[in-house]
Amino acid sequence: MKVVIKNGRVIDPSQGIDGVCDLAIEDGKIKEVKSEKSRGKSQKHENNRGTKEIDASGKLVLPGLVDLHVHLREPGYEYKETIRTGTTAAVRGGITSVCCMPNTNPVNDNSSVTEFILKKAASEGACRVFPIGAITKGQKGEELAEMSIMYEAGCVAFSDDGRPVMDSLMMRRAMEYSRILKVPLISHCEDLALSAGGVMHEGLLSVTLGLKGIPPQAEEVMVARDIALAELTGGRLHIAHVSTEGSVALIRSAKKRGMADVTAETCPHYFSITEEAVGNYDANAKVNPPLRSRKDAEAIKQGLHDGTIDVIATDHAPHHRDEKLGEFDFAPSGISGLETSLGLSMRLVDEGVLTYSGLVEKMALKPSGIIGIDRGTLRPGAEADVVVVDCSREYRVDAGEFLSKGKNTPFGGWTLSAKPVLTISLGRIHEWE
Repeated sequence: MKVVIKNGRVIDPSQGIDGVCDLAIEDGKIKEVKSEKSRGKSQKHENNRGTKEIDASGKLVLPGLVDLHVHLREPGYEYKETIRTGTTAAVRGGITSVCCMPNTNPVNDNSSVTEFILKKAASEGACRVFPIGAITKGQKGEELAEMSIMYEAGCVAFSDDGRPVMDSLMMRRAMEYSRILKVPLISHCEDLALSAGGVMHEGLLSVTLGLKGIPPQAEEVMVARDIALAELTGGRLHIAHVSTEGSVALIRSAKKRGMADVTAETCPHYFSITEEAVGNYDANAKVNPPLRSRKDAEAIKQGLHDGTIDVIATDHAPHHRDEKLGEFDFAPSGISGLETSLGLSMRLVDEGVLTYSGLVEKMALKPSGIIGIDRGTLRPGAEADVVVVDCSREYRVDAGEFLSKGKNTPFGGWTLSAKPVLTISLGRIHEWE
């Protein structure tokens, strides 16, 4: 099938494009991007029978977004999310490629689980799924997983996300494998001794609420360690869900020293809200690492602005409603973020933190480069992963309307703009009102 998306503002940092263009798609691939000057010459061709025309006037046309940090929960926790529901929610949010973390049951620490995920995604997924394998067997931090075999099976990165690799020698060996395989380790930076028992950011508010706090140093100590190990081994290090001012400073310093293989991500909740969202013991605002102070949130924005932080990822962590209704201390950490990510991140453009092109770079192009996939671009020949976004359209966040099984969000009732109205993924066109 031939598709032409006409009159939209096409933004593709991979080609330096930002302007009104027509985007032509044929047989599931990008055929060409036609600027205003060249569109008239091919108008007759576009009107041929069999070509579907989509008018994107006044809207943005972007490469499909790439999310490096998603929990799809399958296998083992299908009551929280499945590959089908998670990928459908992703497409609704303009995301056409997701990287799924290994903390499933069984853990994705062997090629059999990796192959199961890929087969399930091929038969039921609404977008491409790229598995992330565990660094250690069972995510226990005691024995390295068979990383080479899992890489051959289809893993694009390795992480014990949700659990840090506390043994520094173990992490060193994993980084040496990452150098050989040329894939990143995605590090959950948390010193378990410093964070033990903590459920929110350590500060005056945690004392006022009577909740045990987690100091910023619980993250920063491990960020410093992993940067040091990356420097020692030449391994590829990607630091997950950066939440503190100190972590930003450590990553900035590493990059200034020329450590190009150190990259980092943050999530919309770390620059959109602060620890104050926990003020009424709202477990929907409980995440790990926790929401931090206003000063930390501003540092995250500065890190995005100056390039210290390379990627915006969701850390989509859906939970069953009943799990979040319990006592704050015992509620699981996590936010269902696939369907609010773009709207929250677009606020950075409104605030002048990022340009449209800079935002697409952090949500599509750079994530693709970090895991070595040919996504996040509208170059001719690339897969036709596309999202059309209406920035003039405001909408109210209603978790009850989420396509994800996870309704756990602290953003319920927020008014956002930048609503995806059309997503093309796996050759299928998804449209929403």
